[in-house]
Amino acid sequence: MSHLVLDVSNALSFSEYGELDDFQSAIDCIHKRLNSRTEQQENLLGWLNHPLTYDVDEFKHIQRAAITVQQGSEILLVIGIGGSYTGTRAAIEMLTHHFNNHLLRESRRFPQLFFVGNQLSSTYISDLIELLRDKDFSINIVSKSGRTLEPAIAFRIFRKILEEKYGKHGARSRIVVTTDRQEGRLIEMAMNEGYETFFIPPDIGGRFSVLTAVGLFPLAVSGIRIEELMEGAVVARTELSQRDIKHNNAYKYAVTRNVLYQGNKNIELFVSYEPNFHYFLEWWKQLFAESEGKSQKGIFPSTAIYSTDLHSLGQYVQEGPPNLFETILRVRKTNKDIRIERTNSNQDELNYLAGQTVDFVNNKIFEGTLQAHAENGIPNIVIEVPEVNAFTVGYLFYFFQLSCAVSGYLLGVNPFNQPGVEVYKEKVQTLLKQTTIKAR
Repeated sequence: MSHLVLDVSNALSFSEYGELDDFQSAIDCIHKRLNSRTEQQENLLGWLNHPLTYDVDEFKHIQRAAITVQQGSEILLVIGIGGSYTGTRAAIEMLTHHFNNHLLRESRRFPQLFFVGNQLSSTYISDLIELLRDKDFSINIVSKSGRTLEPAIAFRIFRKILEEKYGKHGARSRIVVTTDRQEGRLIEMAMNEGYETFFIPPDIGGRFSVLTAVGLFPLAVSGIRIEELMEGAVVARTELSQRDIKHNNAYKYAVTRNVLYQGNKNIELFVSYEPNFHYFLEWWKQLFAESEGKSQKGIFPSTAIYSTDLHSLGQYVQEGPPNLFETILRVRKTNKDIRIERTNSNQDELNYLAGQTVDFVNNKIFEGTLQAHAENGIPNIVIEVPEVNAFTVGYLFYFFQLSCAVSGYLLGVNPFNQPGVEVYKEKVQTLLKQTTIKAR
């Protein structure tokens, strides 16, 4: 039995563009391509077998370095953007206390984690500097090239603060670099300064890198059992190795969304009923947007947290243009629950719910919304996992990475590059250099 249950019955029932079986020959070719050594060498496919082949010695090194940070720092500042940021934050939000950074120090066993370098708001950075003023902190800078503007600027700012606080030698022991092994500004700096360094495998791209040191080191610092995370990914790799669409949920999800796309459903609204899934949805959004949005093709990835967004987007989803479908990530068993008690006055008229739990009501909202949307012709894909733990999160990361790769191939694009991102970066660099020269 699979760790993940996929229900596409409310999606394919709306389609006039083929059945799953019609795509089996295409999937056979993609399956062969994914497992071809030539394809793996030419494209960034190292993530495919990474759960089975990762460097065990580096994994232990990560765990030891995490303990050092836990013992000497109240805060770990993680500097990164895109794939160097979203997966890490997603796992932390899903697997730690909702208000972990707000708990009293004695109530927390592990350092607080804060993120910077994922935007360039001077107000945010100034407020973070104020927060760190009287705190012991360490830095984890994550960047494959070291050239990405947002994290590079943030690292320059906070490294200076660290050096002023602890001296250059003391700061050196509080900086951990995650970068490319062979080239780039960051590896040169790390070698020159003697920083603790972990390496991003050269055959794994940024948005596929969360199960490498990119995510594993900060997750270990936050107290997450990263061995369980990798165990989930290993099981996913095993369960999702079959080429038959009907027995491979990753392939089935990829095919279903492409069937809907052929039927002019070009927006996918990825939904969770758990607010701590917000950054997992953001990770998914980057994964699919950068992988598929090419050559004037691609399903537009959007996200929502229900029931919150039912009170903003709900009207649009129910009665707006018929060009979207929903994918709902559902958790069967919540980790915590609250029972609704009976009151004598019943002024709120909620005694009919007495004895039920909040999660019970949340599930009824899910069921009712699913029915309402399906009856109005909105296709739904439901992905269900048994519970939220490190194992499940590792499984989900791998599931969506594989689904995304297959979906990109079905779409006819290279899911492992992002040429459009480089265009804006070049324009920004040109403008900044021109402005600086004029200012001089």
